[in-house]
Amino acid sequence: MKVIDTKNAPGAIGPYSQAITTGGLIFTSGQLPVDPKTGSMPETISAQAAQSCENVGAILKEAGSGFEKVVKTTCFLASISDFAAFNEVYARYFVSKPARSCYAVKDLPKGALCEIECMAEL
Repeated sequence: MKVIDTKNAPGAIGPYSQAITTGGLIFTSGQLPVDPKTGSMPETISAQAAQSCENVGAILKEAGSGFEKVVKTTCFLASISDFAAFNEVYARYFVSKPARSCYAVKDLPKGALCEIECMAEL
């Protein structure tokens, strides 16, 4: 197993890694919409979805992968009423249409509106 760490995505805020590679796959931790340069989060669901996708993309790139190699995502929303707006942004990044689960959850860390994790081929 290899730990993936990039300054182009927010650092872990707990006892975990941004991602792990093993067996030809990368497993990312959930990516909040935190700007890695400023530590801040945008306000709208669309902007947060884009930032979460950018963070996932930075980790995939660091590992030698990319969005086109994603096989599964798990998405978390603070409110299911944001589903359509989230999907609109998500579709621009995950054009290969990987398998996906999407859940509305009670709360996300730091008051985020969304979080995305994925599994991809290397």
